[in-house]
Amino acid sequence: MNIRASKTGKKTTSSNDGGFHVSRWDDFISGLMARYPQSWIGLGNFETRLAADAIADIKIEKPVFVAGLARSGSTILLETLAKHPAVASHRYRDYPPVFTPYLWNKFVDLAPRGKTVAVERTHADGINITPESPEAFEEVLWMAFFDHLHDPAQNNVLDATTDNAAFETFYRDHIRKLIHVRGAARYVSKANYLVTRLEYLLRLFPDARFVLPVRDPVWHIASLAKQHDLFCKGETGNPRALRHMQRVGHYEFGLDRRPIHTGNETMTRKVIDLWKSGHEVEGWARYWNDIHGYLADRLAANPALKMATFVVRYEDFVETPREHLQKLFDHAALPDAGAIIDAVAPTIHAPNYYRPKFDDRDTALIRDLTASSAVRFGY
Repeated sequence: MNIRASKTGKKTTSSNDGGFHVSRWDDFISGLMARYPQSWIGLGNFETRLAADAIADIKIEKPVFVAGLARSGSTILLETLAKHPAVASHRYRDYPPVFTPYLWNKFVDLAPRGKTVAVERTHADGINITPESPEAFEEVLWMAFFDHLHDPAQNNVLDATTDNAAFETFYRDHIRKLIHVRGAARYVSKANYLVTRLEYLLRLFPDARFVLPVRDPVWHIASLAKQHDLFCKGETGNPRALRHMQRVGHYEFGLDRRPIHTGNETMTRKVIDLWKSGHEVEGWARYWNDIHGYLADRLAANPALKMATFVVRYEDFVETPREHLQKLFDHAALPDAGAIIDAVAPTIHAPNYYRPKFDDRDTALIRDLTASSAVRFGY
């Protein structure tokens, strides 16, 4: 949020807003996208016709999808995979006009650019970004075709029975265009909300690879709660920041926090009621258990999905990063990653910028309410 590939490709930041600055340009264009999604879909389809010759021979092979509840370690996994020369992913430079990557990237490449400097992202978690950093933007596309995905009153699951021909054609063409503009061969994406769409994606791409990061519930909930407080404060003084989060489909925390509805109506309503009544820890704990219980159920019920999924336990990853990075690239079928592993492994470590501030009662409550799902992931 505090850095964008702007019209000129220059870094846009503000030193007075805690990193929650959203430029008028971003706010204006993203507002048009949110208000007129069908028009932007039309522009995307028009662009596909323009790019027909360029993408004619591009095949989508073994796409990689990183999906996990926010704050589970998904960003570092995406950033690592995106370092591979064969990989295409969305970048900060692709926003706002996510629907038209072919024309927009041509424009950005031609536009004069000043010197960019990596800055810490809004999350204040030690991850530095530039306009060329990979980021999760494909949620914008999903929301344009499925208007219920972030409605906690409706089941948000898209499974193997889901059928949306218009989306599927657009999505495949979009991926092919992104592969072309990056000069790559493989697509890698990170989107937290894909946790309830894995089986749909597996139907669309039978050779897909999934990477599912999970994390000890006490530490995970501590990180979620920390981010929620941070974003609530930042969005309170920056209305554009709240609109930005809504338009890019980030409802994980902040003033418009919404739980993912996994099909358990009673639990989703309970989580919302707990949050509204100020019972933050219990709400997060029940939510964590619901999401991970759903995921464990789907992996157990679908052998093909289980085979396609690499579960990355955060604690194991930071303990033995080299081993897990090798497994990551092997699972993704991305060879010759030794140099990347050598460069990234020494930088992986447990978070040193915060610790859980729960008292013994809160910790016990989290352990109790998450136990049924946590044990299924080895916790």
